This record gives sequence, C-alpha cells and structure tokens, in this order.
Amino acid sequence: MKPNRHDTDRQRKRNEDDLFRAIVSLQDIHECRNFFKDLCTPAELQALVDRWQVVGLLQQDMPYRRIHDVTGVSVTTIGRVARFLTDGFGGYAIAVERSSHKHPANKKSATH
Repeated sequence: MKPNRHDTDRQRKRNEDDLFRAIVSLQDIHECRNFFKDLCTPAELQALVDRWQVVGLLQQDMPYRRIHDVTGVSVTTIGRVARFLTDGFGGYAIAVERSSHKHPANKKSATH
C-alpha cells in the first residue's frame, strides 16, 4: 500500500468492494480483458497472467524450478502462489473449480 494513503480499514474494504463489484459485473472474457487492460499497466497485467499460469503448473505438480524455467516467474513468487493455493483465502481454488480451462498453462508449457 502507498505510504501516504491513510484509508481506514472500512474505507479500504469499501473501495475493494467497489472494484470487485465492477469485476463481477463483467459478462464475458472480452469485457474482462478490456477492463483489465484499462485498469492495469502491461506489466501489472502480465504479473496477474503469470500468477494464474503458475497455479495451473502447480496443479500439475511441476517443480518450482521447472515452473521458473517455463514462465520466468521468480521462485519466490511461485512459492507465494503455492502457499495461497493451499493456505490462502480459497480464491484460487474457486476460480480453478469454476474455470472451464482448469489448466491455463497447458498450451504454453507444451511449447517450451
């Protein structure tokens, strides 16, 4: 969080809720893609894509070093994703379960 930001927990939650409400209002991949391309810098969007790719590779029981070699994602970030995949808030698990594309990294990893 930005050091000069003095939002209360309540304000922060309200602001997060506003963002999440906007996200769940999106109706398809096209709308979602456009929203995130507007919202994020290219680097921020790539970081999100990378983390989601790591989720798929971890579910395939791929070793961290191999995931790093395939994706370029740091081993530290891979460890964080793995930790939140098992001990986080359950968001990854819900998204994986509901996603029609359970292993988003399959196609890309097969080419490397």
